[in-house]
Amino acid sequence: QVRLVESGGGSVQAGGSLRLSCVISGIDITMRCMGWFRHPPGKEREEVARIDGQGGAAYPKSVKGRFTISVDNAKNTVYLEMNNLKPDDTAMYVCAGGIPIACGQWPYWGQGTQVNVSS
Repeated sequence: QVRLVESGGGSVQAGGSLRLSCVISGIDITMRCMGWFRHPPGKEREEVARIDGQGGAAYPKSVKGRFTISVDNAKNTVYLEMNNLKPDDTAMYVCAGGIPIACGQWPYWGQGTQVNVSS
């Protein structure tokens, strides 16, 4: 059984930082594309970071320069470092596991961790 368990969410003021963690069990994330998505209230799901099997990362313009995704293959864990948070970053953040090598398909999902940013 594949499980993705997120943690690290919380409430912060604008300008603050949070580090989200996603511990994966049931699959080996080595060489697998991994990603973070968010569900803002009343808005559609948005991909905020992805990292491919070779360590290449990509971000949308909305978070580029503020968010950093990283992987610890030894711990089978994916992180999302979020700096200079803004109220618009308020959302449920969800970790997603992709397929080996290629990015774009996400068969595995966590339950999410809530991030609230106040002004």
